[in-house]
Amino acid sequence: MYPGIKVEYNDMNSTELYNRFISEQAAGGTSGDVVWSSSMDTILKLAGDYAQEYASPEQAQLPKWAVWQDKVYGTTYEPVVFIYNKRLIPQGDVPDSHAALAKLIAGQTDKFKKKVTTYDIEKSGVGFMLSVQDFKADPNYFKTLADVAKGGLAVQSSTGTMMERVSSGENLIGFNILGSYAEARAKSDPSLGIVYPKDYTLVLSRVSFIGKEAGNPNAAKLWFDYVLSEKGQNILANQADIPSIRNDIEGKNDIDGMTKLLGNALKPIPVDDSLLEYLQPAKRLDYIKQWRAAAAK
Repeated sequence: MYPGIKVEYNDMNSTELYNRFISEQAAGGTSGDVVWSSSMDTILKLAGDYAQEYASPEQAQLPKWAVWQDKVYGTTYEPVVFIYNKRLIPQGDVPDSHAALAKLIAGQTDKFKKKVTTYDIEKSGVGFMLSVQDFKADPNYFKTLADVAKGGLAVQSSTGTMMERVSSGENLIGFNILGSYAEARAKSDPSLGIVYPKDYTLVLSRVSFIGKEAGNPNAAKLWFDYVLSEKGQNILANQADIPSIRNDIEGKNDIDGMTKLLGNALKPIPVDDSLLEYLQPAKRLDYIKQWRAAAAK
């Protein structure tokens, strides 16, 4: 659409992205024009100091919860799932809720010893945020986590590693996995099973902002509008297998399609100030201590 604009894309995990952007801002040098990440809370924290306002003309097509102060925009609608090894977990044992997951593992600790994987919340920004959202959604979260961890958790910093280990059989089951990645892999991996939990399914949105000091602000705004546009969202949904945050996209890989599949179980994480609560140093430290106690880490 804009052949004169060249996009340079740097891919890194959420914690690396946050630290790199902070250090580049402190050094006063060049940095990315646009920041885009699945770690919704840390991006909102950065945006408070470093984002410029931009009222995208595509904003009217987005849910109200997906935009913060005309600075941060949700760009995707990605359910968070369980994964399991289809060869090694009998269909009758596959859990369909967080409580069922905890019951399965607590009842077969020998089978699941060191065979359950999830994010290391100290190393992964996304992992920390999802754990906090679980805590908010489930009044018994730490009890549930303790039951899931009875056989010992194998924690990782990336979804890719977790999927690889479950697929190989090194681990048997994983939770708090980004569904878009799991669905993409499952198309070519017959060993990988996916569960959308029926009690609640968190929905993450990759969020983005344009930097205050962006060297190419106009190009950044064009990129922003393109990603949020019907055409851009169609590419995300139907070529990149990432569910669209719009409801007017071809096919089922958008908000409407996900709602028909999961209904009221869907719990979208809003792009708002509530994301910042557990980033306060004292509160974050206390939360990690509680998580480590429950997870036996």
